[in-house]
Amino acid sequence: MAQQWREAQAKAQAEEQKRREAAARQEAERQWFSRAVGPVKPLHQRNHIHLKHPQPEPLPLQLWLDEERVLQESISDDFDVSTLLDTDDQLSFRRPGIGIEITRRLRAGHWSIQRQLDLHGLRTDEAREALGAFIRQAHRSGLRCLRIIHGKGLGSPGKSPVLKGRVQGWLVQKKEVLAFVQARPVQGGAGALLVLLVPAGHAQAASDPS
Repeated sequence: MAQQWREAQAKAQAEEQKRREAAARQEAERQWFSRAVGPVKPLHQRNHIHLKHPQPEPLPLQLWLDEERVLQESISDDFDVSTLLDTDDQLSFRRPGIGIEITRRLRAGHWSIQRQLDLHGLRTDEAREALGAFIRQAHRSGLRCLRIIHGKGLGSPGKSPVLKGRVQGWLVQKKEVLAFVQARPVQGGAGALLVLLVPAGHAQAASDPS
């Protein structure tokens, strides 16, 4: 009986020794990194970098609006302007609600010519695009009185002014144009038009826009 007790006691001690050795190995493994790097001192300030997410490329909204406006303001070569012109000796034009005195004052030089566009030598499509851009830019710049030189057609087949009628039709389709008349002889006569624009930032006036 005593012999069995001693064997059980020895077995229990051996198991306890194995348990302690296993615990010591686990603790040594946990401390391995600390022993490898040595003593460390925590930083008082952490230099963290906060990375910002890349911003998306800006959308060219203004460019899209300008392009959309150009499309909306596109002018046609097939527009019949004859019914909109005043049947005077020089075929002038004025918006509905604008008195005839406006075209008379325009022809008389009441407004000084601030800028001009010469369409000589341009093809029809080139002249149309140049005129549209010229009118749009002049209006944005706050200009009022322009001269458009379309020529008398002396160099055209049949000696007919090809651009004259086209330019009149294009101008009527531009909402910035308030009125136009044929230029006086010293300003180009039958080869040019004087154009009066709507004041920048204002709706089309129904009376004298000066």
